[in-house]
Amino acid sequence: MPSSTKRTAPKPKKQLAAKLWGLMPVLNPTGAEWTGPAKMLWWLTFIWLTIGSIVLFSASYYHGREEKGDGLYYISRQGIYTVVGLAVFGWLVKTPLKKILNVTPGFLWVILAMVWATKLPGLGRETLGASRWIGIGPIQIQPSELIKPFLVLHAAWLFGQWRKHSIRVKGLGLGIFAMVLLGILLQPNLSTTALCGMTLWLIACTAGIAMPYLLSTAGVGVMVAVLSIAFKEYQRKRMMSFMNPWADPQGDGFQLIQSLLAVGSGGMWGNGYGFSQQKLAYLPIQDTDFIFAVFAEEFGYAGSIVLIVMIIAYATISLNIAYRAKNMVHRLIAVGAMTFIVLQSILNIGVATGALPTTGLPFPMFSYGGSSLIASLVMSALLIRVSRESSEEKVVPFDSARAKDDPDSTEQPYFTS
Repeated sequence: MPSSTKRTAPKPKKQLAAKLWGLMPVLNPTGAEWTGPAKMLWWLTFIWLTIGSIVLFSASYYHGREEKGDGLYYISRQGIYTVVGLAVFGWLVKTPLKKILNVTPGFLWVILAMVWATKLPGLGRETLGASRWIGIGPIQIQPSELIKPFLVLHAAWLFGQWRKHSIRVKGLGLGIFAMVLLGILLQPNLSTTALCGMTLWLIACTAGIAMPYLLSTAGVGVMVAVLSIAFKEYQRKRMMSFMNPWADPQGDGFQLIQSLLAVGSGGMWGNGYGFSQQKLAYLPIQDTDFIFAVFAEEFGYAGSIVLIVMIIAYATISLNIAYRAKNMVHRLIAVGAMTFIVLQSILNIGVATGALPTTGLPFPMFSYGGSSLIASLVMSALLIRVSRESSEEKVVPFDSARAKDDPDSTEQPYFTS
């Protein structure tokens, strides 16, 4: 009589190891299910994150030691945010986009309420004249960063099925955009408002929204920016100092001059990792908005070119993912996520090198800040998820009658229309 074998349940340690191993899709057996662009973007995201953590350690050590009494103060907290971000990242790359889209409205409304709550006394935290954070004990949350991926998801759903939506749903969807942009603008945070507006505009343009609507919207956006600069004295000063920072070297032009000195002193090969001089109490906010200046000083022109090539590679792979996507909503998700990460990186570099007016935009996965880091990892995960699903979906035009009969299509509305 054949002996029967008794199966034993896997031990908790083995289950934990399997889950951790599951975050390595290129190395584990399930990696074969991933598309080539998804694997490349996965590796590029982790390379970007690793380099950013190394640079942040150098940029923040002196700041932490002098102000907090601990050189590891900022990098240790960023490490906690990294663990949280990677946990969310790992969940998203394995979750169908349809399920992600279904939970988007709830998150969007909650974070939108948090954006407006930054103006409430006792809850909002003000730094450098702007109230952009919510304080929950020792934790500071920046809602304007966390809302970015949900703006992308909502815009992709709305514009990807624009012809199918009723007038009421279109009005509600556009109203949400207006509330988000106005809430961020009043913090005040013109740079993030402009970035969100440009991203939404590009998503709408990719979706094929009529040009008259796009042009009129762009005109309104430019007018709002001009009015904001006209009524905000510090924004006018930023514009003037950008044009000629040496006109006020100890005042409004100080920050940009110190950044230019850092970038220029790096030369061709840089001063070496950890040997930036400008980060030693000369360059303000060197671990957030001007972290690229520290990078350029330590790694020089050559290192900066390598970093820019990495950003270009990220953009190229992301556009390839968008092009391959057979579902319009998925395509728009890829375009929006890529725009936020790549455009924000370019703007940050432009500010540090004096090519653009000084703004408060962090460098994705480089700058200190948990909200920005988590939002960047979420958008990278969305890009990878689009790539993974692009080879599985049926070709269903978003304006086709067949889309209405497809129960598996992500083009089903998540608002009641």
